[in-house]
Amino acid sequence: MIAKLNSWRKSESAQGVFLLSPTFLFAVALLAAPLIMVLSLSFWTQNYLDLDKTFTLANYKTAWGEPIYQTLMARSLKISLFVTAVTVLLAFPVAYYVSFRVRPEKKALWIFLITIPFWTSYLMRIFLWKVILGYNGVVNGSLLATGIIDTPLSFILYNQNAVVLTLGHAWIPFAILPIFVALEKIDRSLLEAAEDLGDGPVRRFMRVTLPLAMPGVMAATVIVFIPTIGDYVTPRLVGGTNGLMISNMIELQFKKANNAPLGAALALSAMFIVSAIAAVFVFANRKYLKGRD
Repeated sequence: MIAKLNSWRKSESAQGVFLLSPTFLFAVALLAAPLIMVLSLSFWTQNYLDLDKTFTLANYKTAWGEPIYQTLMARSLKISLFVTAVTVLLAFPVAYYVSFRVRPEKKALWIFLITIPFWTSYLMRIFLWKVILGYNGVVNGSLLATGIIDTPLSFILYNQNAVVLTLGHAWIPFAILPIFVALEKIDRSLLEAAEDLGDGPVRRFMRVTLPLAMPGVMAATVIVFIPTIGDYVTPRLVGGTNGLMISNMIELQFKKANNAPLGAALALSAMFIVSAIAAVFVFANRKYLKGRD
């Protein structure tokens, strides 16, 4: 037994475990521990400053039963799904162009240009969209100057459209990168073989390129969908009353409403729904790939 243990310690798997152990413990400390605290908090109740630790499901009954929370959750899912769909659909052509049309020595420059928005403050970008879409902003000013409209447009800011536009702009680089990586891994000889077999550009794309790029598409979908449904800064600044999402209600419960247990229940409910939808995405992708084999 001791000999097997010593042999395992010298193996590559043991070295991998030792290398990953600090990272794993760090992740547990920063992720699992707060999650356990939030989970415990969701089963308690709070009356102003008094926290009652008696076990109860009242917070979850409120979170799932009250119409206002159902409305906010449905709106958050709708906005997040729409942002994800639009972002991935816009990101794929860009990633495809960089992978298949740009010369190899210039691809790094293109990726650098795509990631430039990462270098600026997320909050600053949201405020810039407020300037662009505002009542006296760039869009309205340009349309008024050209005589296209007589009065400023009021529907382009402080609504769900502004939230979708701002989130899409913020997250499209995150969608481009995984799709680009997946496209770069495609063996070009497979495309040449499909062309030799008589496949045209569209058929070659549908039969070879798209299936092989689906892991990148799925990664982009999950990367965009999960954070956008929990974003509260963007709807707060550009969403108005009609563009607020469930994250804004969670913030309200933890702060002004002083009802942290209900906020925890709302947060965990949203996390459960997001995890379920993400699992459906992954399962659908696997079924699609198996169907193509």
